Amino acid sequence: MTVLRAVPVGIGHYLPQRVVPNDWFETFLDTSDEWIRSRSGIERRHFASEGETTSSMAIAAARAALDMAGLTPADLDGVILATSTADLTFPSAATMVQAGLGMDRGFAFDVQAVCAGFIFALSTAQAYIASGQARRLLVIGAETFSRIMDWEDRSTCVLFGDGAGALVLEAQDQPGEPTDRGILATDLHSDGRFRDLLYVDGGVSTQSTGVLKMEGREVFRHAVEKLAETAHTALERSGNRAEDVAWIVPHQANLRIITRTAQKMGIDMDRVIVTVQDHGNTSAASIPLALSVGVERGQIKRGDLLVAEAIGGGLAWGSVVLRW
Repeated sequence: MTVLRAVPVGIGHYLPQRVVPNDWFETFLDTSDEWIRSRSGIERRHFASEGETTSSMAIAAARAALDMAGLTPADLDGVILATSTADLTFPSAATMVQAGLGMDRGFAFDVQAVCAGFIFALSTAQAYIASGQARRLLVIGAETFSRIMDWEDRSTCVLFGDGAGALVLEAQDQPGEPTDRGILATDLHSDGRFRDLLYVDGGVSTQSTGVLKMEGREVFRHAVEKLAETAHTALERSGNRAEDVAWIVPHQANLRIITRTAQKMGIDMDRVIVTVQDHGNTSAASIPLALSVGVERGQIKRGDLLVAEAIGGGLAWGSVVLRW
């Protein structure tokens, strides 16, 4: 008996032209390149230029993914965009991407789960495809976190960057085995009791913009514990084991979190895609950016078993197991 799987057929990304090295922060903060590197592994990040938005970056990444897939916007049934930094309160940034690509059919909506947003978006896309409601979907993670930074808080503003990554998923019949291609399993969680660990202190209903606030030590503790656990759960559901994994593609928040999570999973760092040094934490864009870079580098190849996992504000966390 065959099953419908959401199979990746195209990947692409976009990074703003402005590259911000660590020493830029030394001009106005009591910090240093060494301090930032030692605590996060970050060396540089990209910031959106004036006039550049979450939707414009998402459109650029989407076009790159469609080109790789050999498809046009007319081939898509929908756009699912993971972001916490949409251009406007409404309509969704996804509808702006839809219009920007010239799509005149299908659906488009945003998913908001902060840094775990792309994982939630992938799970949603798999559900649409597995149920037969969509044939091809564009799943995007895009963020302009530079617009919600507190530039006086050296513990947070040095960590984040902007960018976008996009993945084209296509419904394909698969045998229903652990060796199938496509999304094999997902695992999602949230716990609102931990809201104050990572949040923006403003919003529409409070009539304020707000800036990002984070309790870094506590987020670190939750991240290492929860990411390893969700990855193991998803692997078990997929019928695979840690030794079957070709690559971990983690949320690129902090190199120490990435390293500790890999250790808890029993996976060597040479099987982990790491881009945090070049991008910083790009929230929902982080995993699709890392996927795209991994493919571009020639690390990720057809048939490779991947585990992607992320945790973000909410707290919200989860993982996806997929075969490339």
